[in-house]
Amino acid sequence: MNPKRWATLTAAVLLVAAAGIGVWAMKDNANEASEIAADYNGHGGTFKNTLAEIDTPDPAVVYKDGFYYMTFTHNGADVMVMKSRTIDFKQAERKVVWYPDMGTNYSAELWAPEIQFLQGKWYIYFAADDGQNENHRMFVLEADTDDPMGSYTFKGQVTDDSNKWAIDGLAMELDKKLYFVWSGWEGDINLQQNTYIAPMSDPLTISGPRVLLSEPDLEWEKAGGPPYINEGHSILHHNGQVHIVYSGAGSWTPFYALGMLSLKQGADPLVSANWTKAQEPILKMDEEAGVYGPGHNSFVTSPDGSEQWIVYHGTTSPTDGWGNRKARAQKLAWDEAGVLQIGKPLSLDTAIEVPAGMGVFKAREASADVSFDLIPSNVHTTAPLLIHYQNDTGEKLQAKVSVSGEQAITVELPQAEGTGYAYADIELAAGMNEIHIAIEDGKGAIEAIELPRYEAEYAAAGAQGETEENMFASGGGKVVITPGEGEAVRFANIQVPASGKYEIRLAAANSSGSDGELQIRAEGSKGKGDRVIFPSGKRNNYQTQSVTLQLKAGKNAIILENATAEIHVDYMDISRSSAQ
Repeated sequence: MNPKRWATLTAAVLLVAAAGIGVWAMKDNANEASEIAADYNGHGGTFKNTLAEIDTPDPAVVYKDGFYYMTFTHNGADVMVMKSRTIDFKQAERKVVWYPDMGTNYSAELWAPEIQFLQGKWYIYFAADDGQNENHRMFVLEADTDDPMGSYTFKGQVTDDSNKWAIDGLAMELDKKLYFVWSGWEGDINLQQNTYIAPMSDPLTISGPRVLLSEPDLEWEKAGGPPYINEGHSILHHNGQVHIVYSGAGSWTPFYALGMLSLKQGADPLVSANWTKAQEPILKMDEEAGVYGPGHNSFVTSPDGSEQWIVYHGTTSPTDGWGNRKARAQKLAWDEAGVLQIGKPLSLDTAIEVPAGMGVFKAREASADVSFDLIPSNVHTTAPLLIHYQNDTGEKLQAKVSVSGEQAITVELPQAEGTGYAYADIELAAGMNEIHIAIEDGKGAIEAIELPRYEAEYAAAGAQGETEENMFASGGGKVVITPGEGEAVRFANIQVPASGKYEIRLAAANSSGSDGELQIRAEGSKGKGDRVIFPSGKRNNYQTQSVTLQLKAGKNAIILENATAEIHVDYMDISRSSAQ
């Protein structure tokens, strides 16, 4: 970033803070307690598949201690781990954590690494060979520290006594015991891949003979073969029952789909008769949605632990084969009988409500002095900050907020019963940022922060809107709104902690040659809403315009419609209005 420009922007922020503008604290006293949403769990919003712009076949995702981690087949040459505060990995930190030695039996064709946290340590299981597919076997890495992005030590092969061809292995934890589940051959010829399970004495060691759980004997599993396929296993726990979800049919075909094995509750997993096999896929291609070959999945929780999500790869064309396989996500549901309801794979145009609690970046430990790292931004921008804090001191506290050590603004934290909320504006640099908050005199505590920004490309585009990629935009995309009557963009799942007036800031560009107007309203509100004027300017020159809307505590939807000129919307920010 240009140092002169940064210094100018920083000075501007300091002047704003000194004037007391752009910083607001939500009162939380007895007279206004009814305004607070009792179940507030983050600012919400939506996202869209895919989860990364690069190919991410065979995605394995874990959520732990405030971060999502993903491994995947990365060119078959190494093991990469990505780290993100959200389930969207487009701005994730990426690191190759391990390269194989040359000239070994695990130097080539590294497939489907599976990252797992087992018995207090991080492990990565992967398949590899010496350049000959018939020599594929399972291997394991053990993390040297408690950081899954740190270094790993190669611990060797994971095998049973048969030492047959093996891929897509992972550990299953059940009743404090470990089992290894993988895809393998019965003999030494590539006729079909079966599902096997074996006991483990520890995360590195298989301690008993393999047991055959499933063969690809259903018609849908045989599509594209021979060879016929059972592979890509993942473990799903729900209400005391365990399931193994696997991929069947050829991974090189659009027919690749997900099947499921279910263990009788409380039964021995090493007895094949205790498993029931679903006769039809639980997730398969959907031509209408433009999703082909959905498979090789993993399961992960929402940040608050209340939801289960599936992450799988899919393609956008029936002829993509092994190319263009990118990770996608959607929420799981269960019916009253406890039957899994995944539904159909979602199109890339579907605006999906984010996992519960996503976007709430919790402090490692609530205190008066906290830091939050790995806060990403594609561009330099002014962004809203929402601070969750504790203040039962009976007095108003002052907190200093800095970003990567480059600025400092003062935010007031009024007395609060329970959790208080305070808004401010901060400057984020392009790349990763660190936000530091320190309360003066060491009183009170900071619990968490949020950045209540809603990227337009992740919202639902209506008849008058169309999503486009744009490298100059905040999140890498925008919505182009064409003039005419009708809904253009719907920002759904907009969550606020209290009812009241909120400042809605829209960043948009208008190069039409004449001023353009947009109508903005909160769904369910009376009247036609407010009109926002965007003066004509240069292409990709995103300017912010603000209105004030009354929002209810909890979930809202904000709609942009009835444009008078072509307007390119980048994002929407929400902050508490000072006009209370």
